Amino acid sequence: MLYMTWAHNRMEIFHYCYKFKFFSKLYFLSHSKFRRIFISSGLLSLICSTSMAALSFKPIAMPALSELKELEQIIELGRGSIEANVACEVNAGKNKFPVYQLALGNPDPNLPVIGFFGGIHGLERIGTQVLLNFLRGLLTRLAWDKSLHHLLQDVRLVFMPLINPGGMWQSTRCNPNGVDLMRNSPVEAEGKIPFLLGGHRISPHLPWYRGIEGAEMEIENQALCRVVQKELLSRAFSIAVDCHSGFGLRDRVWFPHAHSVHPVPHLADFIALEELLEESYPNNRYLFEPQSLQYRTHGDIWDYLYLQAERDKKKTFLPLTLEMGSWLWVKKNPRQLFSLQGIFNPIVEHRLNRVLRRHAVWLDFMMRAAAGHENWQVKGPSRLRLQERAVARWYRS
Repeated sequence: MLYMTWAHNRMEIFHYCYKFKFFSKLYFLSHSKFRRIFISSGLLSLICSTSMAALSFKPIAMPALSELKELEQIIELGRGSIEANVACEVNAGKNKFPVYQLALGNPDPNLPVIGFFGGIHGLERIGTQVLLNFLRGLLTRLAWDKSLHHLLQDVRLVFMPLINPGGMWQSTRCNPNGVDLMRNSPVEAEGKIPFLLGGHRISPHLPWYRGIEGAEMEIENQALCRVVQKELLSRAFSIAVDCHSGFGLRDRVWFPHAHSVHPVPHLADFIALEELLEESYPNNRYLFEPQSLQYRTHGDIWDYLYLQAERDKKKTFLPLTLEMGSWLWVKKNPRQLFSLQGIFNPIVEHRLNRVLRRHAVWLDFMMRAAAGHENWQVKGPSRLRLQERAVARWYRS
């Protein structure tokens, strides 16, 4: 396990430093005082090498999992208002961690539901932190906010804020078995797939490992699928929001597919949702796009669940991945390159607070969009025109 964690960390920081190399050269070359220093990538390569070497001297596991403690405090805060269950338990060394499933709002199966998910990758702590901040705010508001009580009569909210507690405790992207939960489903990608990054079955000692071919999905993914199938796919309308970080300078909202470049049947709903956000919050920083526009992967868990949902044409399931642009945090604070956590999470306190505030607004918007979906979903001939416009925008270069 020591070697596996060490190898994962070295590979992942190399990958992200390599991607960071491009935009850092552009940024520093555009500022005259840095031109001579960063005229080549040599110094950045030295930083990457130093960072990787330093990782081998850092502890591989944390003495305590603060996010899990905060989640349990929130469950206690919401006693009487929130339903809490343990979806599964995960072993990590001598430790055993619960994976919690929470719910609040109206359980009527005829009403829409939105699910909030995070912590699938152990290194991306900010996803869990954003959801915990949002959930704590909701529970606090229940004490005085009448409008929130009215809203929760029309929608159900489901939370799984920390799906991979073992990976987060060990400070790895993968789970304790060395499996990347976002490469673990039995979905095979089409066309040219990035080597390693797109998912592989070579070895759990390398990042983006899919697991043994033909084996069941990891216990965390099995729990996730059970919750989604029971709480979301059973309803006529549902949205899933999965919070991640680690890609790009801008916050992106990805929708299926990750395994294929073909347009999805609900493309009209995705573009309608984007336009609704733009009309409601004209100055937002979110970029909607299919994940395949950036890269394709094997084993995407949301592709797997979306393909299952497609079997029932009468229902609508819209899975979204919030990919927070962590490169911007590194650009503003290049010292974060020396920390693997710093590549995926905002380290400076004021920046962390800003991220939590900004995404709380977006999550609130998504909650209200789910509750009022009948007012923005397009039907009839207009839906076909919207679908064609979305195809022209995202699939015809």
